[in-house]
Amino acid sequence: MRQAQVHLIATRAPDDVSGLEAAIAAGQIEPAAIAAILGKTEGNGCVNDFTRAFAVSALKAALGRSLPDEAVAQIAMVMSGGTEGALSPHLIVFERRGEPAAAPAVGRSALAIGVAHTDSLLPEQLGRMDEVEMVANGVAAAMRDAGIDDPADVHFVQIKCPLLTVDRIAAAEARGASVVTRDTLKSMGFTRGASALGVALALGEIAADALSEAAIGRDTDLWSGRASTSAGVELLNHEIVVLGMSRSWSGPLAIDHAVMDDAIDILPVRDALRRLGFAADGQLTAAERGRLVAVLAKAEPGSSGRLRGARHTMLDDSDLSATRHARAFVGGALAALTGSSALFVSGGAEHQGPDGGGPVAIIARRFQGER
Repeated sequence: MRQAQVHLIATRAPDDVSGLEAAIAAGQIEPAAIAAILGKTEGNGCVNDFTRAFAVSALKAALGRSLPDEAVAQIAMVMSGGTEGALSPHLIVFERRGEPAAAPAVGRSALAIGVAHTDSLLPEQLGRMDEVEMVANGVAAAMRDAGIDDPADVHFVQIKCPLLTVDRIAAAEARGASVVTRDTLKSMGFTRGASALGVALALGEIAADALSEAAIGRDTDLWSGRASTSAGVELLNHEIVVLGMSRSWSGPLAIDHAVMDDAIDILPVRDALRRLGFAADGQLTAAERGRLVAVLAKAEPGSSGRLRGARHTMLDDSDLSATRHARAFVGGALAALTGSSALFVSGGAEHQGPDGGGPVAIIARRFQGER
């Protein structure tokens, strides 16, 4: 039976793989078992954030010393730029050990991990229904890879998606094609949004007839409560990681999720912690933090420019992208609850949770013997 193992490794720079290499040398991580690596890098999270590609290059080089190139290429590497505030740069390494079970076990379920890589898309397809449909198919493939049949058992879907650059726009226009936008920064929102709607379609959160190209990046009433999408210049396809619960998997790890209605709505997150067995009466105690494996969240400033009636200036700042403000703000709220700043908080939550809010997933170790 397969078992998931998850390792959170602090990094000192985008290309710092020393912690990963040390864990491999100590036998704590088996390179051949790695299915995905998520990472927070200290770049700006915008179009020209090459810390993401820098980190991926370093990871591929490190793993290439243990694995053939084709095996390294199968590992989903989702780097999210931006560690504003006190967010701590880190890697989250997901391993899959053992073999798939012939039949689901009777009793408790455990954390399950599925991965899929889509084909590349043309620049003119980004931010449009072509991307929505491709991602929906990719999520379904990742669910099959995880052995998850019921979409209700999926708690988080992390996607790395492409964006538009000046060169990609020029290539499309040279073919006589038009792109969704000529603003490269805005293209990040369109492709994140299309990818999130693809998750919603695959999980049955939104019906196919409710989707249209006109709605992408515009209709805030359409959203997924389990999608987290991050755009980057380092790829043209989509790398998809599905995290859920399955009785075909064993082990002590479990995942649950919550949806924040706004940037300080921590009560649903507290409820998810309690479902995972934490007391969560206040900030997690040191003993409780020992069971906390990873926290993954999305952050986005509300489009109204207000938070519970009070004006905020995130959308008016011409010096810093609003997503950078949002990452720091939501990161602070979640850090106050969990007592940890090693949080995977990703900015840009188009169609990922309600306007101004976002999904949060928590991976934790259960008590020994807990069912």
